[in-house]
Amino acid sequence: MIDTYSTISAPAEGLYREKGSRFLSFAFPVQSEEEVKQRIAAVRQEHHSARHHCYAYRLGKEGALFRATDDGEPSGTGGKPILGQLLSANLTNVLLVVTRYFGGTLLGTSGLIAAYRSAAGAAIAGAQVVQRTWDVELTATFSYANLNEVMKLVKEEQLRVLRQDFRSEQCSICLSVRESKAQRVRERLNELGDAQAYKPGAE
Repeated sequence: MIDTYSTISAPAEGLYREKGSRFLSFAFPVQSEEEVKQRIAAVRQEHHSARHHCYAYRLGKEGALFRATDDGEPSGTGGKPILGQLLSANLTNVLLVVTRYFGGTLLGTSGLIAAYRSAAGAAIAGAQVVQRTWDVELTATFSYANLNEVMKLVKEEQLRVLRQDFRSEQCSICLSVRESKAQRVRERLNELGDAQAYKPGAE
């Protein structure tokens, strides 16, 4: 099971100039469509005098959730070349926004496509591309007598503890687990006798 993906570690910027027009590009790591909306709104507010804010984003496994927007530019000249740069770099959970300050000279369809593609590429070139893992949450409940065994498992499997409650005889712990090892971790927890492991929201 492939449970890794490429994204960027922090926001990055780029710049491309063509015949007086300035194309400012912004790359953001994002986790949800709500975060995408917030980032776009912030760019629009900061650069409120710019004529266009074209953007594209990919979210989720294999970039299954994506969108590209031309924001008033001729169809296919803004969002599509920006999305193409995300695809070329095989990035997901990334938003790219390219803000255009019009310089007075029309660039034509091919000129616009090249400019938006180059600006988007400049932001990616300025970003640090990193590998992340797709993780799931597992919650386990167990008796206090099994606490040491549970923590030993956490260390052996290199799990990240999100929440824990060891204040009573009935303990609970919420773990972030790599998708590829989730089934094994669940089985190991369930082997501890009274321990029960389940995904949040599961029966």
